[in-house]
Amino acid sequence: MKIIAVDDEFGSLSVFLGAIVEDSDIDCRFFSGGVDAILNYCRGNEVKAAFLDINMPDVSGIDLAKKLIEMKPGIRIAFVTGTAVTMASLPDEVRENTLGVIYKPVSRLELKKCLAQIEERQSWLDVKMFDGFDCFLEGELVNFTSSKAKELFALLIVMKGKSLSMNLAISYLWPEKDLERAKKLYRDAVWRLRATLSSIRFECVVFSRAALSLDVSRIHCDYYDFLDGKQTLFPGYFLPSYDWSMDYQTEIDYLLEKRKRS
Repeated sequence: MKIIAVDDEFGSLSVFLGAIVEDSDIDCRFFSGGVDAILNYCRGNEVKAAFLDINMPDVSGIDLAKKLIEMKPGIRIAFVTGTAVTMASLPDEVRENTLGVIYKPVSRLELKKCLAQIEERQSWLDVKMFDGFDCFLEGELVNFTSSKAKELFALLIVMKGKSLSMNLAISYLWPEKDLERAKKLYRDAVWRLRATLSSIRFECVVFSRAALSLDVSRIHCDYYDFLDGKQTLFPGYFLPSYDWSMDYQTEIDYLLEKRKRS
């Protein structure tokens, strides 16, 4: 899980560091300022939470929180402050995303409690890839705004976290299209996929200029279970609606036959 901590006082950051080093599942990036650097990092990484000092020289933590929430609607915020700030006094646009307010001097126990809250709030995406393709978040079907955005997401899941370049995506999804037309269709699919994930507050794709990658840490997938050997019987036909899936179906058939012989 990626998080950030922003505080211009090194003492607070060092306490924070001491609170998280025991947890190997947490990847924390520290900032003492520099709004552009903070936003650029969050734009290129799946940051789940931010611990923000409220009073800093170049930006207030509340204003920074607004920018982060606009970029990543599902991000969780914890404010760190030495002043009399309460949840009730926070602006409406940040309160819904806020876990709480931590008062200085920072308590290691309070930090650990916030981290536990963040981990408890992590939702999982359940993905079905055999005999069709559908995604469910907390039991609710995810409705994609276009069929190509949905297919692009299916391709990302098949890639299992590997980088998917624009050219490779085009070769799979728009093989018959003129290159310039295909690039426009790709950008539209990326925009629609991003909008869908933002609407359900499930940030799992890293969007960059000419490539995409998937954070698979919160995805349950029947295809992954099959590859890991958790599902050994015939699982059904793999993504039957997508022509490019035939190569993967051949691999699945080979693995099934191999497991029968073993």
